[in-house]
Amino acid sequence: MSKTSRIAGAVIGMIALAGSLAACGGDSLEKDKGGSAASGDSGKKGSLVVGAAAFTESKVLAELYAQILADAGYSTSVTTVKNRELYEPSLEKGEIDVVPEYAATIAEFLNAKVNGAKAAEEKPVASGDATATVAALEKLATPRGLKVLPAGDAVDQNAFAVTKEFADKNKLTTLSDLGASKLKVKIAAGDECEVRPFCAPGLKKTYGIDVTGIDPKGVGTPQSKQAVKDGKDQLVLTTTTDAVLDSYGLVFLDDDKKLQNADNVLPVLNAKDAGAPDIAEALGKLTQALTTEDLAELNRKVDAERAKPADVAKDYLQSKGLIKK
Repeated sequence: MSKTSRIAGAVIGMIALAGSLAACGGDSLEKDKGGSAASGDSGKKGSLVVGAAAFTESKVLAELYAQILADAGYSTSVTTVKNRELYEPSLEKGEIDVVPEYAATIAEFLNAKVNGAKAAEEKPVASGDATATVAALEKLATPRGLKVLPAGDAVDQNAFAVTKEFADKNKLTTLSDLGASKLKVKIAAGDECEVRPFCAPGLKKTYGIDVTGIDPKGVGTPQSKQAVKDGKDQLVLTTTTDAVLDSYGLVFLDDDKKLQNADNVLPVLNAKDAGAPDIAEALGKLTQALTTEDLAELNRKVDAERAKPADVAKDYLQSKGLIKK
């Protein structure tokens, strides 16, 4: 899933929501055959369905949620659903009980659902302020029977990187530094970077960065990172949970003026079926422990080492003392 498209997709996707649901029908809640069916104390407290979107990070987060809830005494299963347009209505209906979400993206998704795509585009509720974004999300989610738990420090949002050599030579640690340097940069990214406010237009407006063009090699792809490593491009658009930057000799530049929206990870629950205090307590322990670096490393183990999401989740939770061994 391209993180660069999450906010835009949250708004645009609402237009096709009704048609998507009708077309997919009852297939949206097929169990992920590769997922776990964790069970805690034989499910004495009942059963919970954890939803995951169809990309690595979401599957890993869903496994983390399922296993920590199983340890708390629930029978849990993980269901992978293609996208938010499908799983969010299932969460409202109680077909899914909990999903790992990203604060800004789900806030704008619900903004579009409640107020219409055009109104949401003209008046966004998400920003680079995590506290304000979560507060806006709660106002939209609560009337729909959803419970939003607190966000943690782990965040998966757009990020820009340069070679360490380029950063050292020009004394760059932030995007503001890059703007002040007056260096000309070409960005390796998706072709939508040319028009998206968080990409080239935002870099120019917020930071004064002299963007000379876009090299459309994709968001955080090996080809994009290699182009920057080779000096063909100077800046690559990737995400904060990119775990392989080091292997290309790349380093992040800090988004010090918060151009990117606050996509901090947080659980969203069906309030009726999963609103119990012990559920919030269990998930809260995980949210407090999980860092952006942790998430990047979990992604790397699945994508680079071909480990199973269920296995990396179990190892992580045990290493942090969050579940019994």
